Amino acid sequence: MKKSKKKEKNSRSKRFKKPISRVRKACFFCTNDVSIDYKKPEFLRKYISDSGKILPRRTTNICAKHQRALTRAIKHARVMALLPFTRIY
Repeated sequence: MKKSKKKEKNSRSKRFKKPISRVRKACFFCTNDVSIDYKKPEFLRKYISDSGKILPRRTTNICAKHQRALTRAIKHARVMALLPFTRIY
């Protein structure tokens, strides 16, 4: 005996589902008017993971402009030996 499989059309609930809207947090540097400086390694350490990688924007909630400046500052601090390139053992 063959069972006929009927393809179900999209139900009404699926078709009229509201899109999920997420409220994005404001950038810390934009709201507090803090400057990014490579000479502040203790401040820059908040934006580096335990393994030494720079944290992404979605984790830190920083706007693109300040993420680029933060990345430049971290790399500059690494070259100046203020921050380690990898984790410290």
